[in-house]
Order: sequence, then C-alpha cells, then structure tokens
Amino acid sequence: QVQVVESGGGLVQAGGSLRLSCAASGRTFSTYAMGWFRQAPGKEREFVAGITWSGGSAYYADSVKGRFTISRDSAKNTVYLQMNGLKPEDTAVYYCAVRGRKGSTYFLSGEEEYDYWGQGTQVTVSS
Repeated sequence: QVQVVESGGGLVQAGGSLRLSCAASGRTFSTYAMGWFRQAPGKEREFVAGITWSGGSAYYADSVKGRFTISRDSAKNTVYLQMNGLKPEDTAVYYCAVRGRKGSTYFLSGEEEYDYWGQGTQVTVSS
C-alpha cells in the first residue's frame, strides 16, 4: 500500500506565500512523477504542476506559471510546491498525486496519469 501525505496548507493573505510538501511511502513502488492538483468549491479538480522524477522536468498550469514552483527531493521521495504571490482564486484543496508506472505522459496534466493520491490540504487566500 502506498501512502501519500500532504502538509503545509493554511490561511494566508493575498500576495503571501505558502510551501506545500508531499511525501510518498510504501513497500513496493517506484516514483516516476509527482504532481499537484487543486479543487475549489463548486469546481472540478484541476492540474496545478507536475514534475518527472528522473530528469526533473516541470510543467505548470498557465494560471500559476511564474508564481508557483514545483521541486522534488528524490532521496526523501518528497515533492514541494512553493506558492508565491497567492491570490484569492488560488483558494482550494490541494491534492498530491504520484505516478508509479513508466510510459509516455502528456505534460503530467491529466488525473489519469497518476496512480496514488493524497487526502488533500486546504489553502485559503484572503483578500
């Protein structure tokens, strides 16, 4: 069984910063990529950012480019999301996802590209 645990959410004022962390663990799995998605109230879950594990290639949704940075620590099997310049529209539950299989991907932006998911962490940005 694979455990995916997010941390670092909270309440912040507009223009502020937060750093999310996500650690994946389990007996028998390999990490090929990790990503972040978010779901705002009344909206569908959407892609935020993804990163490949071997080469560290990063992909971002247009809405967060230039403000958010995804990074990884392979030794800790952990991914981070540094969020700067937060806006009220960034308010959502943020989910971490892990891809545990090889194969081609489409910018890691689809939910179907991931195999394991965390429970989510709330990020609230006040205006």
